Amino acid sequence: MGRLNFILLIAVLASGLMLVRSAYEARRLFTAVDRAQAESRRLEADSQRLQAERHDQATNIRVEKVARERLQMHGITPAYSQQAEDHGVAGKARTVAASGVRP
Repeated sequence: MGRLNFILLIAVLASGLMLVRSAYEARRLFTAVDRAQAESRRLEADSQRLQAERHDQATNIRVEKVARERLQMHGITPAYSQQAEDHGVAGKARTVAASGVRP
């Protein structure tokens, strides 16, 4: 009978240790999940903020302002426009077609 009591005592102690270990592991996992959720909320807020900033930076007025100030660009008017013709390529194509020779 003493041997059975000793075996039962060892079993009760082992199950108690396993219970404490599982409770500790559950608390550790719960805090890890809580930290991950907080990080997720922070990243979502950052994402929304960055999207709003990107939208603000990409407005037409902002782009035109940066183009004028930093890049020193100006709008196209007939005074600034020029037409260019490429006679070299068009002239060769007509000459080849008239001679019947294929390139």
